[in-house]
Amino acid sequence: MSRKGFELSHITTGFVAVLVGFTSSVAIIFQAAKAAGASDGQIGSWILALGLGMAITSAGFSLRYKVPVLTAWSTPGAALLVTALAGHSLAEAYGAFVISALLILISGLTGWFEKIMDRIPMPLANAMLAGILVQFGIGVFTELALSPLLVGVMLLVYLLAKRFLPRFSMLLVLLAGTALAFGLGLFDHANLHWSLAVPHWLTPRFSWASALGVALPLFVVTMASQNLPGVAVLRSHQFDVPISKVLTGTGLVNLLLAPFGGFAFNLAAITAAICMGEDAGSQRASRYKAAVAAGGFYLLAGIFGASIVALFAAMPKALVMSLAGLALIATIGSSLKGALADVKTAEPALITFLVTASGMSLWGIGSAFWGLVIGALSLILMRR
Repeated sequence: MSRKGFELSHITTGFVAVLVGFTSSVAIIFQAAKAAGASDGQIGSWILALGLGMAITSAGFSLRYKVPVLTAWSTPGAALLVTALAGHSLAEAYGAFVISALLILISGLTGWFEKIMDRIPMPLANAMLAGILVQFGIGVFTELALSPLLVGVMLLVYLLAKRFLPRFSMLLVLLAGTALAFGLGLFDHANLHWSLAVPHWLTPRFSWASALGVALPLFVVTMASQNLPGVAVLRSHQFDVPISKVLTGTGLVNLLLAPFGGFAFNLAAITAAICMGEDAGSQRASRYKAAVAAGGFYLLAGIFGASIVALFAAMPKALVMSLAGLALIATIGSSLKGALADVKTAEPALITFLVTASGMSLWGIGSAFWGLVIGALSLILMRR
């Protein structure tokens, strides 16, 4: 295909990124919506709003800056909502979404978040990224022990494709894994159905209890556990994007879609890394098209709502986890190389990596944030 258009690798990588993003956390979205008292139709509206928001921001920013900018819903934010929304009405939940969106919008307009990110040393950012992704790499071999035939064939196809057809490695792995999973009867067809999602508007209601108990924690978790790693992914791959403008855009889209169930949008980290690796395109300058393709798949997933979710849920876990891990191997390697290249910062970077990879959570904030905090403290103390 012409270099001016989309390559097959762009479309394949975009699909894998959306597949991994949806299947890894969509169950949490359902739990969060149920905790807020949403009906089945309103849950479909949540998926529609989230899919539409991610499609607009992913494709829009990627086309605007010619850089693979992939956005996602806030998975830690959804996990927070499962417990935080207890005792709040659905209208109050939507009011909290609006307040959190306004705080993200203000963060983008003032530029304070980007200023903080500019002061983070690249070795620490690389180490944090490696710590986030390493579990996916390990997951390939964990699943190998559980599903040796399926994952073993996928691994073999990956290695052979890397040797002989590197540009199509993930496409071949996807095709081989899907065909074998069908042949082995590993797909769960019982709950598959097709229907279009319908938007449900609900006027937000504001209260101090939901503002302090839901909106503020949702904002903090989204910025610290999602946007911060998202920026690190961009920086570690040396893609230059005006972060404040991106935050402003995600905050604005969040604000518009909050009354339909769009609770939080942020820069992606894991799925974004998939769209930035060598498998995402033969030319580095063209890899933004993988994120554009992902935006198209996000839109389809939103329109078909629960139907697409059911399709993704029908796929065996071993297939999804292995696809993610194999797609991220090269990124994990380059991140570790960047983290440990300078002997002066190698040990603080290693500490950052270990803290992030530990998966620890403190005060509701994930390990990516604490990896940077403890790594930066180590760097300051060791230098002095």
